Amino acid sequence: MTTYEHAVEWLDANFARLVTEHGVPGASVGVLVGDRVATAAAGVTSLETGVEVDTRTVFQIGSITKIWTTTLVMQLVDDGLLDLDVPVVHYLPELVIGDAAAAEVITTRHLLTHTAGFEGDVFTDTGRGSDAVERYVATLGDLPQLFAPGATFSYNNTGFVVLGRLVEVLRGQPFDEALVERIATPLALERVSPSPYEAIRHRAALGHVASHVAGDGGTMTPAPTWALARSNAPAGAMLAMTPTDLLGFVRMHLSGGAGRDGIRVLSAASVAAMQTREVDLPLLSGMAESWGLGWHLDGSGEDAVVAHDGGTIGQAAFLRAVPAQGVAVTVLTNGGDFFGLFEDVVARLVRDLTGVVLPTRPVPPADPEQVDVTRFLGRYSDTIYDVTVTQDDEGRLWLDRVPKDIIAEIGEQPVRFPLVHLEDDSFISEEPFHSIHPVFTFLAHPDDPTAPAAYVHYGRVVARAD
Repeated sequence: MTTYEHAVEWLDANFARLVTEHGVPGASVGVLVGDRVATAAAGVTSLETGVEVDTRTVFQIGSITKIWTTTLVMQLVDDGLLDLDVPVVHYLPELVIGDAAAAEVITTRHLLTHTAGFEGDVFTDTGRGSDAVERYVATLGDLPQLFAPGATFSYNNTGFVVLGRLVEVLRGQPFDEALVERIATPLALERVSPSPYEAIRHRAALGHVASHVAGDGGTMTPAPTWALARSNAPAGAMLAMTPTDLLGFVRMHLSGGAGRDGIRVLSAASVAAMQTREVDLPLLSGMAESWGLGWHLDGSGEDAVVAHDGGTIGQAAFLRAVPAQGVAVTVLTNGGDFFGLFEDVVARLVRDLTGVVLPTRPVPPADPEQVDVTRFLGRYSDTIYDVTVTQDDEGRLWLDRVPKDIIAEIGEQPVRFPLVHLEDDSFISEEPFHSIHPVFTFLAHPDDPTAPAAYVHYGRVVARAD
């Protein structure tokens, strides 16, 4: 396997070239091996300004923030302030959602494992004040319940905002203050920026979006805004940092909960609990085989991988770690073919340093089976997409996805996916979308498996609307 020194040499020789080849405006990479961290950077923070990216440039980490939020929650467990299996309303009586019966049984564990069952992509902007998360939770009174708590996995941003509010109530301080005081400061992380107000003190990357989203091409232009709403901060709306900062946080998780200087941030039991399988996932594109508390998980033993990815407006972040071998790799980007860069940098370095081959993304079969798709046809809808599944006169299956609300406002365009059968009730796009072939899995009605499919699942469960 490759040594740390060889990895450094490879980055020096290849990273800038790969960033250019994949049309990524700017990127930064970090590699952790034991206590040593190597970094490299290339490109520009903004195509408009041309300011170069360096290793001190902060990028948004998007949903990787959820690992930070989970860490704050597990600190509450360590301090005896929280039981993961007690209903959340015991600690947050203010929490009111559309299904009162579900609210009475949803636990912190459900929220951490994305199995709470309620609508998960609510991006209500409740202002920039320190009460933004509190005010957000107060808006959830009509939040739809899609399935019974614990029944399945559906990626849930809303649930992590509720977790952020839980931290605020039990700690008596705003979420961002808790994050800095209880994680960034004891770990001596220098450029962790929980909002634009801190990020502007540093060289900060701006996201870029393609002029058209449906294909792999398009002209990259600076994103219309730097961050999502503060109300969604615990889910990953705006937290920014360098790869060095992120790997300093990860090192703590690979060291049983202690920082480099021995200061304990999390108990060894909580670190282990976060990396323990809680729920298996259906076949999905680009997501893991199972989920722990916060982390998504692949493999086992010496080859076990803990991971999370993140995306905001025109920025994408990737993190993979092999705890048993003390290795982690992260790449932070601000647009372009970031999936391609992930494969050529993160996947390669993990393989070279540990021997672990990361799971490959599904591709369409050469000779797809023809199946009866009648149960899957129809209209599905959630807070950010309207999805319509149709079959044309030649028997081809199509999935049309139309963005709405905040997703439409930030520039995402409608997409039409030509689907072919992959396995069981899973279908895959014949054509790539941002370098990957999305997978859509149809879930049967829980009371009648022969009825029209109740949901289409692409990482989020989207309920039938017709």
